[in-house]
Amino acid sequence: MKATFNIRIVHDPSYVALSNMPAIGVSEMKDENGSIWTVTTFDTTPKMSTYITAFVVCDFDHVTVTERGKEIRIWARKEAVEKGCVDYALNITGPIFSFLEDLFNISYPLPKTDLVALPDFGAGAMENWGLMTFRESSLIYCPTENLINRKAFVSLIVSHEIGHQWFGNLVTMSWWNDLWLNEGFASYFEYIGAKYVEPKPPLDRMFYESVLQPVLRVEDAMSDRSLSQKEEKVKGTFLPDSLFDIVTYSKGASIIWMLSSFLTERLFLKALNSYLKAFSFSSANQDDLWTHIQMVIDAQDEVQLPASVKNIMDPWTCQDGFPVLTFDPSTGTISQEQFHNIRKKDNTTSYNNTWIVPITWVRNGSSQPIVWLDETSKMFPEMQISSSEHDWILLNMNLSGYYRVNYNSSYLKRIGKLLENNPEVFPVVNRLQLIDDAFSLTESGYLEIESALDLTKYLAKENDIFVWYIILSNLMPNDLECTLKDYEIYPLLKKYLIKKMLPVYHYYAGIIRQNADVLADDYFAETYLEHLLRKACWLGLQDCLDLCSELYAKWMDNPKDQIPAFVRRTIFCYGIAMGSDKEWEFAWEMYHHDNSTTDDKDILLYAMGCTRESWLLHRYMESGVNGSLFSSNNTIFLIYNLAATDTGLRIIWKFVTENWPLLQERFGNAPLYAVLNGMERLVNTDLQIQELQLFYNATLEENERISTTTRLQSAKLENKEKAKLIARVTDWLQKNIDD
Repeated sequence: MKATFNIRIVHDPSYVALSNMPAIGVSEMKDENGSIWTVTTFDTTPKMSTYITAFVVCDFDHVTVTERGKEIRIWARKEAVEKGCVDYALNITGPIFSFLEDLFNISYPLPKTDLVALPDFGAGAMENWGLMTFRESSLIYCPTENLINRKAFVSLIVSHEIGHQWFGNLVTMSWWNDLWLNEGFASYFEYIGAKYVEPKPPLDRMFYESVLQPVLRVEDAMSDRSLSQKEEKVKGTFLPDSLFDIVTYSKGASIIWMLSSFLTERLFLKALNSYLKAFSFSSANQDDLWTHIQMVIDAQDEVQLPASVKNIMDPWTCQDGFPVLTFDPSTGTISQEQFHNIRKKDNTTSYNNTWIVPITWVRNGSSQPIVWLDETSKMFPEMQISSSEHDWILLNMNLSGYYRVNYNSSYLKRIGKLLENNPEVFPVVNRLQLIDDAFSLTESGYLEIESALDLTKYLAKENDIFVWYIILSNLMPNDLECTLKDYEIYPLLKKYLIKKMLPVYHYYAGIIRQNADVLADDYFAETYLEHLLRKACWLGLQDCLDLCSELYAKWMDNPKDQIPAFVRRTIFCYGIAMGSDKEWEFAWEMYHHDNSTTDDKDILLYAMGCTRESWLLHRYMESGVNGSLFSSNNTIFLIYNLAATDTGLRIIWKFVTENWPLLQERFGNAPLYAVLNGMERLVNTDLQIQELQLFYNATLEENERISTTTRLQSAKLENKEKAKLIARVTDWLQKNIDD
């Protein structure tokens, strides 16, 4: 249900009042004490949902621009405005609005737009019609930052909220069960809009990095809800907050990415125009969207679908999970089944766990016409390959499909040989997809780990930093770092990976030493170089440790000589780890320095936990819990980060168990339970699990003990599986260490 709103705000004369519509009158009034107040009256809103009604009363400053005759204002703290930190948002907001107006062929219906940067805003951003609100870090980009990944971040958030002005505000989902019609479309178009104003970062890789890969990982581990819910499930006392998750946002965007791909952009946008016009200032459900897409499909003969739009799309939105396609290139046969993690139970849906799958594919570098898998298994004669080792086919070209691809081990050997000869034969997106799919499928029992590891033999020739991120995230996940050093695998993994990463490491280390500014326009270097350096240092690559010590020492000599922001976290961490109490004390001093920014403090808070001196960690822990030097949130952050280090885990465990009543009194249960849940993911021996269980039995209520016991039993089983997997990887490394 929608309504119009007439808003009038009585406020302090030294403040300004903002709302969805422009102010149409400002007057004064006296209260009973004779005090003068300002009364701001706003124009009547169009028909709209209650949840996007908003007002702001502030003493902020603003900058203004006019776009197609409509005023756009960016509001923020006076200091931020004076320093030019809102200019970037001002420069991109109008162009994104105009771009999306032209794309949808529907004008933005309100006469003005305000964007407000709030110093403290838990939601991150909110699309209130005509009055969008943002956390400061989501809207502010200062000229001194000079980082393309920060620009990209701001442009994505701004573009997301602007996308909502059509998807969510102009047309709203009929009920919360179809929330993805709001958030999925906004999450999809945030990349389209951001690409328009920041064209340098490659869109397909950015989408895979931030949207597709993370949600596939989440659904790998827990596939327990569909994108679109049955309406009766979200009625009555149901709270919709639980639906604002990665499935709604990222799976929704990924399904739309796939839909746009097989419809073609022209037909996709034509269908959206029809949908938006039909339901403007009203509400719609999923079937309404399918109807308008079907109308466009029926009116042309360019694109032929194997079934109705509803029959194709409902399985993707109404059942949980996604398919894994198994491809046999010797026969051209593709089969599908619902992806099942080894920890999940079978859960047959009304769609029999099958999908109608659009398959984009490439043969020997040439894209091929799309094919459809509309059965459990189907043979495609055109997909048979010859015996030539240079004949190859890859599915899911450009990562347009929401599925994983399983190739048999013999075919993966052929792919591996081609990679070793020349990685460039495969586009970057396909290299990272091959590796990520392979390792994910090994975790779930679809593929032997040895087949996935064989794909890493070529890595000395891999120079793409994002592919390296995918590799290292799979071979050295953060929650396994403490575990790996306790096994025979560590020296083998160290030798194997250091040998492979030396070329790409030396390339970037040389740039950091000479002139890191040349990476200013390299989105993926700015985003993932930190990860490469951290893993190289963790493996003990001496040049990496030396680099961190050198740059940290230079910074100590001259704090104005700033370390590049995109590697500062690792430089600080290992600069302190390789140093003495002198390096730690300097970080402590800088943390409390008046000129340190919030970002600086966050990095230093993390880095001080990297010291290998137990007495310093004890002191650090004591100062966080017993003193008033850190906020409660920062202290919890400190505890959690210390638990992720070898030395810190032992210290934190001892401290938490000995000081539980004190910690409960200061922080309450919720954040402490979050810390304990995090520690559960880090423990890797039965003895540690037993110690946790004894502690839980003595301190937790019965209902909490039951849930933690279940989690710890799962952790125990997972540790056994990890140990078996580590043994197999160790055996493979011993056989291939010199390749």
